[in-house]
Amino acid sequence: MKKSTIKKYARLIVRVGANVQKGQSVVISCAVEQADFCALVVDECYRAGAKYVTVNWSSDKVTRLHYRNESIRTLSTVLKWQEEKIKWMSEELPCRIHIVSEDPDGLKGINPAKMQKVSVNTYKVTKKYSQAMESRHQWTIAAVPGEAWAKKVFPGLRKSQAVEKLWQAILESVYVTDDNDPIAVWEKVNADFKERCEKLNEDRFEYLHYTSSNGTDFKCWLMPESKWCGGGETDLNGHFFNPNMPTIEVFTTPKKGKAEGKVVSTKPLSYRGQLIENFSITFKDGKAVSCEAEKGKEALEKIISADEGSCMIGELALVPQDSPISNQNILYYETLFDENASCHIALGRGYRECVDGYADMTPEQLSELGVNESMVHVDFMVGSPDMSIVGHTFDGKDIQIFKDGNFVI
Repeated sequence: MKKSTIKKYARLIVRVGANVQKGQSVVISCAVEQADFCALVVDECYRAGAKYVTVNWSSDKVTRLHYRNESIRTLSTVLKWQEEKIKWMSEELPCRIHIVSEDPDGLKGINPAKMQKVSVNTYKVTKKYSQAMESRHQWTIAAVPGEAWAKKVFPGLRKSQAVEKLWQAILESVYVTDDNDPIAVWEKVNADFKERCEKLNEDRFEYLHYTSSNGTDFKCWLMPESKWCGGGETDLNGHFFNPNMPTIEVFTTPKKGKAEGKVVSTKPLSYRGQLIENFSITFKDGKAVSCEAEKGKEALEKIISADEGSCMIGELALVPQDSPISNQNILYYETLFDENASCHIALGRGYRECVDGYADMTPEQLSELGVNESMVHVDFMVGSPDMSIVGHTFDGKDIQIFKDGNFVI
């Protein structure tokens, strides 16, 4: 892969993804394996005028050692300096850039119950700071190929070939080529998203009804205040940014506690080193009341029972079958990509920005309105070639949104 093309990608992440502003600080999360690419991103941040940039390094190998050797109590302890760092972020509101490259199997074999208990305990400390940052700063998630990840996606290739092929797929998904201007392309992409969202918001759906020949027959209700979002968004300080690179989805936050029926997964879900395959979830009175899975059922049950809100739905996302990432026909084992190849639903936390007037509401008011609160937000894919989605409007009309897996409006 040409270094000039990779540098172009780093610039896109900074300028369009995070939209780093002059005088703003930046926090980057990155695996140690990707130090060279991270340096390109840091350089672009300074070129954009960043005040300073700090990097939080990670390693699955080190994380595995922590979980194997430390007690739940030790792992759950948020040290004073760690809390101060999170508190600082909630006050400073830096741009946040997450560079994904981890091995999907990197935490395989670690006790999922132990990881869940640690997450529950630490969330009690970090929740207030996370809420203080929400919708008040720019952030973006992008990816670069790690060797183990590339071999997982392309097991039949040599390591170097797998990395090169994954590079090609990633850059294609974010519209970066050797000779184009991806920033201009993303301007058009965001304009298209705006048009789609405006159309969906005009119809004001009370609930959506999903059906598919695989057994999906599912209804989920929206709030009168629910709105559709997609592509870039604007934070409360007026900065436009693109949270996910790539992105194909148009999404909304449904009303918690109002969902009925069964949804059947159409792609495996990779979650904390475990693969959940061929699964379904049944909802009653808005909650997941049962699930089945050929593989990874215990992990799925852990997600559903993580906390009070993890059994309810926080997001509905529409992704056509005939779309760039879907047409690649690649299973990435990474939600950032796989969710953009299929309609998906998320268990757990809802998005406050998908509610009209959210800027003037407290977390408590949003919860009372119907926005689900949870420590988790886990997307799973349900789109299929014959999926039908019908929207029932608040004024009693039925409007076909999807037919045979694609938009018809």
